[in-house]
Amino acid sequence: MQRPVRFLASGAGWTIYAEKTESYGGRSHVEPDLPVYRPMISRRLLLSSGVAATALAGLPAWAQDEEAPPPATPSEPQVQPEAETPAPVAAESSPFSFDMLTDEMREAATQPYKEPQRPAGVLGDLKYDDYRNINFRADHARWADDPTNLFRVAAFHMGWLYSQPVRMFEVSDGAATEMHFSTDDFEYYNDLADRFQPHLELPGIAGFRLSTPLNRPDIFDELVAFLGASYFRALGRGNSYGLSARGLVVNTATNQQEEFPRFSRFYLEHPADGSNTVIVYATLDSPSVTGAYRFVITPGEETVMLVTARIFARQDVAQLGIAPLTSMYLYSNTNRSAFDDFRPNVHDSDGLFIERLSGDRVWRPLNNPPRLSGSYLAEESPRSFGLFQRDREFENFQDLEARYERRPSALVEPMGEWGKGTVRLVEIPTDSEVNDNIVVFWIPEGSFNKGDSREFAYSLRWGALASETHDRLAFVTETRTGVGGVSGLNNGENFRKFVIDFRGGVIANLPVDAKLDPVINVGNGTLEHSSLVRIPSTDMWRLVLDVRAGKGQVVELAAHIAGYGRKLSETWLYQWMNA
Repeated sequence: MQRPVRFLASGAGWTIYAEKTESYGGRSHVEPDLPVYRPMISRRLLLSSGVAATALAGLPAWAQDEEAPPPATPSEPQVQPEAETPAPVAAESSPFSFDMLTDEMREAATQPYKEPQRPAGVLGDLKYDDYRNINFRADHARWADDPTNLFRVAAFHMGWLYSQPVRMFEVSDGAATEMHFSTDDFEYYNDLADRFQPHLELPGIAGFRLSTPLNRPDIFDELVAFLGASYFRALGRGNSYGLSARGLVVNTATNQQEEFPRFSRFYLEHPADGSNTVIVYATLDSPSVTGAYRFVITPGEETVMLVTARIFARQDVAQLGIAPLTSMYLYSNTNRSAFDDFRPNVHDSDGLFIERLSGDRVWRPLNNPPRLSGSYLAEESPRSFGLFQRDREFENFQDLEARYERRPSALVEPMGEWGKGTVRLVEIPTDSEVNDNIVVFWIPEGSFNKGDSREFAYSLRWGALASETHDRLAFVTETRTGVGGVSGLNNGENFRKFVIDFRGGVIANLPVDAKLDPVINVGNGTLEHSSLVRIPSTDMWRLVLDVRAGKGQVVELAAHIAGYGRKLSETWLYQWMNA
């Protein structure tokens, strides 16, 4: 079966009409008919470029994510005019530090934004089919000549969606030297072999990827890739690519046009001999903001990034989104009836997880709503938030190609005091798994106006994370929905049943007659029935809610289990749009 491949990039936008709603724990209001500029983010096309750019050794990590058509067979050699081999580019170095980069971007914020020029000629003419016929040469990987270096660097070619040049530098002993790339670093298949002259220096690259012996010591597996605007994605051990992160989001799902800040330059610090950590610096640029970023990346069972973002306002920003994550949710047991598909679940992530400053935990299953939805959860210095793939069983996906059970979760853990703000979840309706339709990010309290600056530090963990591990609190293992009321009877319209299974914590070993109390809140609807029972021969308890709401209502649900004078489970949140 041939499957399309995903991509991450800003491109043509489309206007939809949104309804903003607020989740339990935040403010509450609805704003219908709000025009919102959103791109249709179809991630599979990006991965085609990754499949074409094979990994340095072994099975390419991009190919582990989705199966895609292999690159076309190289054409027969064509007669070309002989190209004169240019003299090597002189390696000029300049002093470098993160503080120097910060000062540069602070100054850049005082200057007008300059849109990067799109390349002319063949680079500007590349289409999707052309782009997937370009392959980085594995034997040209940077740092491969250093046997003590545990990382390899490969570049993505400019062109197609990635028309703006990205420059790349190597940092060593406090000095930065530009890394130049030419057509000799890439293989060009079919007619592209005629269109690209050899030895031609490229004006830049589209992005890069790092490989390391992540899963076994004799193979350099792909670890992290930066490609398209400020998008990047990473893997923990045993993962396949899924959700992505971004450096910053600006005016996402607001009445302002969304901006896509881009990483315009990268600085890779040459790792110390045998070091398992690599440091990447980046400059961020857009019409409204500039920024200096530092990523300290350590691979492992969970790949950890320590991120420092120093952000400067070039213009007033209506909504600043920090530590954004982007994912795909098509369907699960909450909405499977809308999809005629042999697979029980299709999603890269199934829920938003938040650990509050108090230690309280929140689980919000994701939706594929009938119209765009924005949920706001007011927090103060949360311990963490992130998008998780809790479901890790193959039988719950039955997809031998996508292997959704291997998709990583990503957890943002703020460092220092972030103060008051909001975790915002944006859910975009989609009928295809090729589209990234989930975005979550932190909105700090207060305005961000021209001349302002902010610094945020956080760790970003990627892998098969276990948000459910807790000695005290039970966690939500499954959410199901269906027609409300008693099965087989006519229970009327606008009636919905919610079935939530809790597992673990202290309730796992309680008897069936334990005195437990479900604590339930229903906004914009009526709770007509609830029950909490232990599922026989398991360590799970099932909470069932029957809720009625008016047509068109947006219902906010919240529930947890309490008993013996304390809270015994994480808080389950859900948003039901009774379309």
